[in-house]
Amino acid sequence: MGNNNTQGKKHKLIEYANGPSLEEINGTVEVPKGKGFLKTLFMYSGPGALVAVGYMDPGNWSTSITGGQNFQYMLISVILMSSLIAMLLQYMAAKLGIVSQMDLAQAIRARTGKTLGIVLWILTELAIMATDIAEVIGAAIALYLLFHIPLVIAVFLTVFDVLLLLLLTKIGFRKIEAIVVCLIFVILIVFLYQVALSNPNWGDVLKGFVPTGETFAGSPSIGGMTPISGALGIIGATVMPHNLYLHSAVSQTRKIDHDDEEDVARTVRFSTWDSNIQLSLAFVVNSLLLIMGVAVFKSGAVKDPSFFGLFQALSDSSALSNGVLIAVAKSGILSILFAVALLASGQNSTITGTLTGQVIMEGFIHMKMPLWARRLVTRLISVIPVLICVSMTSNESAIKQHEAINTLMNNSQVFLAFALPFSMLPLLMLTNSKVEMHDRFKNTLWVKILGWFSVIALTVLNMKGLPGSIEAFFGDNATKAQLALADNIAYALIVAILALLVWTMVDLYRGDKRLKELHSASVNG
Repeated sequence: MGNNNTQGKKHKLIEYANGPSLEEINGTVEVPKGKGFLKTLFMYSGPGALVAVGYMDPGNWSTSITGGQNFQYMLISVILMSSLIAMLLQYMAAKLGIVSQMDLAQAIRARTGKTLGIVLWILTELAIMATDIAEVIGAAIALYLLFHIPLVIAVFLTVFDVLLLLLLTKIGFRKIEAIVVCLIFVILIVFLYQVALSNPNWGDVLKGFVPTGETFAGSPSIGGMTPISGALGIIGATVMPHNLYLHSAVSQTRKIDHDDEEDVARTVRFSTWDSNIQLSLAFVVNSLLLIMGVAVFKSGAVKDPSFFGLFQALSDSSALSNGVLIAVAKSGILSILFAVALLASGQNSTITGTLTGQVIMEGFIHMKMPLWARRLVTRLISVIPVLICVSMTSNESAIKQHEAINTLMNNSQVFLAFALPFSMLPLLMLTNSKVEMHDRFKNTLWVKILGWFSVIALTVLNMKGLPGSIEAFFGDNATKAQLALADNIAYALIVAILALLVWTMVDLYRGDKRLKELHSASVNG
């Protein structure tokens, strides 16, 4: 890890940075020693919540609910598999940060050339902006539904969450973690309440957790969705590249004695507990969303899977599945709670997206901006496509507008499929490395096997879904020529991804070899 060179003038907007990850909060949270398990776990809890937010952001909502509407409980097994893979990847990300004292971006940059660093930085920035588009749409629609603020104004209002962020940076990191946990519980309680009222068939729910050959089938097609496309949508919205960078940074917020191997091991253990508990909550939320699609609404009742359509359906007695739900829906409480959960989800993702942007900017290109400035730049860029979409459809019917905004949100997720292998593969290679992780903390054989399986499976599934994602850009009535063009673009992208992956792997391998030689020379010297 480089020396702390962050003595630049504070009034500069962009400064050189090559110090500890998220330096302002690095090692700032005291943790007790010699206390009971629960008290110690409480002090380590928090970073996992910041990560879990990405697993239940607005991008997940329509994929899970629509998957339930179209295929009943079949795709709930995909949510389970995605969550288990997420737990494995997040464990490795936290371990990398704690043991190496570098976040994922810094560790990659330490082994690779400047050019590759810039390429990977741009890729990851695009992925963060793609998730930001989903957050802008989610928060703007929630403001529109709750307060009847016109969409264009609501989109602009989402920019002002930068003021919220400024306030949060003044109150301390532990309080930020607490606010995020509270917002997660708001989302969880809303969906628990709605699913409890719907009284689902729990036997069928449990059967759905076992994957079958039909889970990843290419037919039947219902409402333009096949089981495989629904599964890919859930996977794409669940495992996100920026979460791996974020976790490797925020896991370093606890004060650790790095000369004491037992202290490091304890931090890894409790960070894993924290991460797995919070990701289990995210798994419950995503499962509840899918169960909502099956049990809350009558089968096929949701014609408009956008947030507008779901809000309307929750107050439409003809769309709901039983008398209890209909009675509650008449008060308007179901739809209001849905919009409140949507707003909570958008605000949560704001905090984590900004921190991740700072991590990758400092790690890959050694540049640093104040958090408020970073937030303002990325949010203004993310607002542009949403405003274009809203203005282009302003003369269309409300349904057309809603469909266009929903399509934009779904299409923005393409960048996530593109960027994911470039965080997963380096993470696996780095945590397999004895140089960085030492004998005690490098991945065990089982973690290696499961890690390689997860990385290869997710990369293959994302590449498999890319042609369909590019075709979606041309809309439902695409011509044969447009579909052919979409497929050619997708195959060109797949070739580019594979070439870039090979470049990344070779650079990481060479960098690891170089560091091994330096390490052995210093030991022998």
